[in-house]
Formats: sequence, structure tokens, C-alpha cells
Amino acid sequence: MKNIAVIGAGTMGNGIAHVFAQSGFQVNLIDISEKSLEKGMGTIASNLDRMVTKGSIAEEDKSKTLSNISTFTATAEGVKNVELVVEAATENIDLKLKIFKELDELTAPETILATNTSSISITKIAAATNRADKVIGMHFMNPVPIMKLVEIIRGYSTSIEVTKTIMDLSETLGKIPVEVNDYPGFVANRILMPMINESIETLYNGEAGVQEIDQVMKLGMAHPMGPLQLADFIGLDVCLSILNVMYEGFKNPKYAPCPLLVNMVAAGKLGIKSGEGFYDYSASKKAEKVSASFQ
Repeated sequence: MKNIAVIGAGTMGNGIAHVFAQSGFQVNLIDISEKSLEKGMGTIASNLDRMVTKGSIAEEDKSKTLSNISTFTATAEGVKNVELVVEAATENIDLKLKIFKELDELTAPETILATNTSSISITKIAAATNRADKVIGMHFMNPVPIMKLVEIIRGYSTSIEVTKTIMDLSETLGKIPVEVNDYPGFVANRILMPMINESIETLYNGEAGVQEIDQVMKLGMAHPMGPLQLADFIGLDVCLSILNVMYEGFKNPKYAPCPLLVNMVAAGKLGIKSGEGFYDYSASKKAEKVSASFQ
């Protein structure tokens, strides 16, 4: 397996393209937006520059990695002659079903179709195709070039052979694959999202402030990042989407999203990507920090 296509040039998509290309694969990065492709390639180049500066890779490794990536706005052209497609589009079930139905029609019958979904049923996604045995979950963690874990999720009909192929492939990328069952939220988000939601509930009920909640978890539980800061990093809209999937999937009130989270997403306060969430990431706030550092 040498030819890979990645659908979506956003945070996860460009990270996935990065690790495949750095491992010597030929990668077709596909997005309907030329602007998103340019931004995604810029992010990959910046991340590689950081690795060069740190001495973890040589300048020639950076050049080779970038040369291994081709960009496409047309899906049909981008998935020609590939052996694996990894979908990393927005966490929206209708969109994913549409993409997989299209991929099933555009790719060779033996092509494996993987999704980077963080919570949506692999079995349901596979049902949109005529190759359920070749559809699998390949859930990378953010930031993809750094985080070692890949959750490998078998749908109801995913074959043992395809699962082994993707497990072995993940190791080739320098990742550590962990096979989990196909239930809402899988394992990572099944455990993480209730913790984040409970942290938001704690804030909502006035028991402590944002920084205090994060400090307790960082200093008391040795978490590298507090849960509210992590929620900003993931995206509050993504957190809400995952909680809704688990709530609908299990019909258990413990997964019901906190009203504060619902309101923040409705108000467009999505975290780092919108410039404000539980913390302020706006340009003016950054300027204040820079100014303070020179005083």
C-alpha cells in the first residue's frame, strides 16, 4: 500500500496527510475549497519547519514529505488508483454518509475506506456502501503528527483482514493502534467527553471558575491540559456533536450536554478556532500577552 487519499484539509485531515507523507506514502489531499487546501499545506509546512528547528528531521526530509502530497478539489480525480481513503470531514453524519456513498462509486472495489470519525457508528457509515467489509474507523488524535494513539474501530461487517491491514499500517506510521468496538464515542470520547461535560456543569453551577477548574485537574490529576482548555482546543461544537451522538446512542441522561455548552456553541463561541471559548484567543488578547512579556 503506497497510494493514499485523505478527504478534508482541516486540522485532522492535514495532520493525517502529514504523517502518511512523512512515512513515504504518496498522498492525495482532497478538499472542495482551494483556500482550505492552501491553508492545510501551509500548516503542514509550518509543522515540518518546527521539526527541522528542533532537529527531529532534516531539511531534505521536509522537502520529501511535501513532495509526497498532491492536492485536489475534485474527489473523482483525487481517489483514482488509491488503495486507502481516509475521510476526515466535519463530524456530521449526513455529510459522511454522502461522502462514503460517493467514494464507493468512485474507487476500485478493493479500496479500503476509513473514517476518522470520533463518535459516529462505523456500521452506519458502512451501510452507505456496497463494501461494508472494507469500511473501518481510523480515529487519530489531535495533533496528529505528535499523538501516538489511533483508535481502530471495526464495524459490524468489517473483515478481520482489513482490520489487520489497518492495524499494521498504523504501526508503519509510528503510531500505536488500539482496536475498540463500534459503540457511540468508542473509548477515547466515551470517557473524555463526560469529564469535559462535567467540568462545564461545574462552571455552570458556579462551583469554581474556568482557571480554577483547569488548575485542579492539571495540578491534582497530572493532566497536561485542563478540561475546559482542552474543550477549546477540540472545538466546543465538536464536543457538543459527540455528546449528542452518545446521548442519542445510549439514551442515558449522563451524556446530555450541559446547557452552557449548548448556548456557547449557539453563540459562536467555539474555542480556539473562533477566537473565544472558555478562554479568549482573540488578536487583542494575544497583543496584551506580548506587551506584558516586555514589561
